[in-house]
Amino acid sequence: MAKAKDPKPKPTPSVSVAAPIPRGPDFPEPAAYTVVARRYRPQQLADLIGQEHVAAALTNAIASGRIAHAYLFTGARGVGKTSAARILAKALNCVKGPTATPCDECDICKSIANGDDVDAIEIDGASNNKVDEARDLRSNVGFRPTRARFKIYIIDEVHMLTTGAFNALLKTLEEPPAHVKFILATTEVQKIPITILSRCQRFDFATVNAVKIFETLKRIVSKEGLQADDDALQLVAKRANGSMRDSQTLLDQLLSFSDGPLTAERVHALFGTASDLWVKELAEAVLTGNPARALEMIAEAAARGLQLGELTDQIIDHWRGLMLGGIGVPGSPTSSASLDTILAGLDIWTTTKTRMRGSPHTQILLEMALVRLSQLEDMLSVAQLAQWVGGAEAPAGAAPRIATVPLAEVTKKKTLSEPDGPASNSLAVVTAGNLGELWARLRAESGQVIAGRLAQTSLLPAIIGPNALAIRFPNGYTAAVEYLRNDHGTEELRKTLKKITGTEWQIRIDELPPDPKATVQVAVPGSNRNDVLQLPFILAAVEVLGAQVMKIEDGFDPNPMRALIPAGVDDDDSPSLESDDDL
Repeated sequence: MAKAKDPKPKPTPSVSVAAPIPRGPDFPEPAAYTVVARRYRPQQLADLIGQEHVAAALTNAIASGRIAHAYLFTGARGVGKTSAARILAKALNCVKGPTATPCDECDICKSIANGDDVDAIEIDGASNNKVDEARDLRSNVGFRPTRARFKIYIIDEVHMLTTGAFNALLKTLEEPPAHVKFILATTEVQKIPITILSRCQRFDFATVNAVKIFETLKRIVSKEGLQADDDALQLVAKRANGSMRDSQTLLDQLLSFSDGPLTAERVHALFGTASDLWVKELAEAVLTGNPARALEMIAEAAARGLQLGELTDQIIDHWRGLMLGGIGVPGSPTSSASLDTILAGLDIWTTTKTRMRGSPHTQILLEMALVRLSQLEDMLSVAQLAQWVGGAEAPAGAAPRIATVPLAEVTKKKTLSEPDGPASNSLAVVTAGNLGELWARLRAESGQVIAGRLAQTSLLPAIIGPNALAIRFPNGYTAAVEYLRNDHGTEELRKTLKKITGTEWQIRIDELPPDPKATVQVAVPGSNRNDVLQLPFILAAVEVLGAQVMKIEDGFDPNPMRALIPAGVDDDDSPSLESDDDL
């Protein structure tokens, strides 16, 4: 019998082991980089930029010994809430404290500043928001601090706690042990139950002024030994929207992006924004009625990769500046467009910005706004157009939309109030013969809002004296009357009249009294005409309004209507309506 051969042994697989990373002077350990926002975090109450009111209140409380058991810091992101909580914890637990100026040298101050102190416990409300975790906290507050004066709980984003967690904290938050302090921080104070708010001393942190952010960034750049143009830092401060932390994060990103001095051009390149000169040129193209140039500029910006949403924000900010300039705020840009046009344009821009959120057609929406704005001076709303041309009221509740009808075409339409006859070429002298032409030009050359108010009346104005005009409205147009009677409305009318005639005018806005001959017909159901006519409210409607009973439906019983008459009033007697007080 043949002996079986031993199987050929398999080769032992070789295991490759990665060579250890060499260390030493040629391969040093990677240096840990600390971002600017952490390195320049406030360490004293006096360092809280823009929160001087909070710093003063906490300083006085510590100095007087009136230290509350629970504080609530609320405000926008990046304004110093958590930093203030750590500073307060250091002030209470410093070896030299309680003091409003902690030493920042003892172990307790250093560990609290680093966020790893055993007696200053920082809790993230977003990830520790369950009721069981709140119960654990409640059971731990009974233990005394390990080495410090107080055991301090800093709960960030406290609004993220569940209702059960809030309920578990209620009693402890109201009457904690003497060695426990709570500091709560939130960006959405409206989400915190009132039962929690009533147990805390609340401090509202304000957004930081752009000027203070700019000054802080300038100091940081100087300490870092770097260079940055003031224009670039101002752009960063403005972009931060009141958040000091956001501004420092943006600065850190820009300093990494730039290999030389930080300039405004580099800031625009990173943010995807345009220069102020570009925005001004775009606004000029729109306000001078050149939509083709405006659309060309937008196409060029999109081709360069600029962010259209950011451009819209810049345009809105520029339009706001034009509005401020229109009311005389010093240092604001000005425009030849009327204030009404600027306000209407600002409304269009803000609406466009809202529509752009989540829409894939941002460029189309932006271009629509530009074309609409370029024709704003020559447009009327549909509601105004209906009243102007036909004297008809717009449907109730209908939302006005911009009508693509040039105002010059509308003014060619004659209204019932405009007299026939040739118009004078000159309006230096206004008489009854050319009053209709003055009225048409006044409506045509006023801003959109003023023109819309004037379009609500078909009555010609009246000359009540030398260069004195009374603009009359039918009874019921109180809103238009009040708008034109205010200082702004009257002044705009005076300016337009002076532009037309070359002379100063006095304006009076009148609302005509109700016509006593006007009657209103009211249809009232009933089965017996005589009984219905004796109902008190019918008698009042007939006497005061001139109403008429038009139809009486079969089967209607007027007796239940008498149940509405107050006790003690004789339902057979009609009410006396001799004065307005009786109505």
